[in-house]
Amino acid sequence: MQILLVDDETELTTPLSRVLTAEGYQVDVANNGVQGEELAQDNGYNLLILDWLMPEKSGLELCQNLRSRGDKTPVLFLTAKDTVDDRVQGLDVGADDYIVKPFELREFLARVRALLRRSAEENIVTSSLKLYDLELDINNQIAYRRGRAIELSQRETKLLSYLMQYPEQVLTHQQIYQHLWGEESPPSSNVLAALVRLLRRKLEAPGETSLIHTVYGKGYRFMEET
Repeated sequence: MQILLVDDETELTTPLSRVLTAEGYQVDVANNGVQGEELAQDNGYNLLILDWLMPEKSGLELCQNLRSRGDKTPVLFLTAKDTVDDRVQGLDVGADDYIVKPFELREFLARVRALLRRSAEENIVTSSLKLYDLELDINNQIAYRRGRAIELSQRETKLLSYLMQYPEQVLTHQQIYQHLWGEESPPSSNVLAALVRLLRRKLEAPGETSLIHTVYGKGYRFMEET
């Protein structure tokens, strides 16, 4: 997942960039609105994090310009403005969410995850995902790899599609449990590990690279071995 962080306060962008990178995101940083708009136009980001007030061009102007061109990339505002009128103004120009400075990192990361998750769900239009040498037909619950058709269960399909939506990013056990079982009673702790193990067996024929990787103590990551 690629994130653009636009803020003129380097004492804020430096630690935030470091934290986001540690979470598995690819982060670009711009220190003013003009540079931020150029990067946003030239790169396909999954999320824009914009400061409200910046030199040369404000985050408000930047967001408004992108929306006027049909850019639907999710926008999270970082702002010291916390009145109702300010919030309404930000939402009216097309922002998806905002967080008031100063803020807790836990809340910031939770909002980032929520916006990325919502965006990924909205972008699954064709019910088909393709990444590396794997293609997933979600509706028919079939994966294709190097000419092989791989039949999957409903739960396997849901797990694989979730992992493929967030390539190279660690998805925690809790996130995966919530996605797969939602409000249902959570299964025993080894059910997820067994499901992943079975899915790996189906996807990885002899000589093929691993795609689902265990991040011990945290969760799983979908990526191609290099």
